[in-house]
Amino acid sequence: MSPVFSIITITYNAERWIERTLRSVEEQTYPEIEYLIIDGASTDETMPLIHGHEGRITSWTSEPDKGIYDAMNKGLRQATGDYVWFLNAGDEFAMPDTLRLVAETIQHSKDWPDILYGETDITNENGEVKGRRRLKAPEHLDWQSFRHGMLVCHQSFIVRKDLAPAFDLRYRYSSDFDWCIRCLQKANGILNTHLTLSRFLDGGTSSQQRKVSLFERYRIMCHYYGRTSTTLRHLWFALRFFFLK
Repeated sequence: MSPVFSIITITYNAERWIERTLRSVEEQTYPEIEYLIIDGASTDETMPLIHGHEGRITSWTSEPDKGIYDAMNKGLRQATGDYVWFLNAGDEFAMPDTLRLVAETIQHSKDWPDILYGETDITNENGEVKGRRRLKAPEHLDWQSFRHGMLVCHQSFIVRKDLAPAFDLRYRYSSDFDWCIRCLQKANGILNTHLTLSRFLDGGTSSQQRKVSLFERYRIMCHYYGRTSTTLRHLWFALRFFFLK
């Protein structure tokens, strides 16, 4: 039996980036893909570009939403595959054989794992690889691992559909961090693929968004790991950054 992957792409006015992602999905050599696109009622050329690639798209919706995590929840509700995998506008699979290699890893496992993960490369606006993501995926991953930060980004984090919870809409910028922790808490089998799974577009964020995101992550870490432990760890991060700088 071959696993079916529900690939979910969230878009909003992404005409500059979406075709890169669409081509990456189309180039996959593995056939068992359900490809869902959730668009937030784009007003640019995003939807015409999507229509030009409908051959590999299972379904798409375009309607207003309450933000990226609301759109991700819509994708989760629509997904029917064995595993869900978020690949947003501008992101790509690391290579055309990525899904095939992950499927083989699953099939060679004694039991299908609840979560699979791997490394992520960072690309610039021209699609050129700038290097590996700064935080390396650990050899072994569990929900406690994220007390050190988001060691695996969601583009390289694959979760069984029946395990995946909804994203918490209280968090505007860091709900994926909370989501990964909750997935890991529920998981029995967590498998490191030892593969580079995705390429993440480094689009940058405003300084204000960055501050809000960091504060949200701090709140999330306090919730799961305790305020004292989290505060001490953040003080260590700050000191290390100061002295390394």
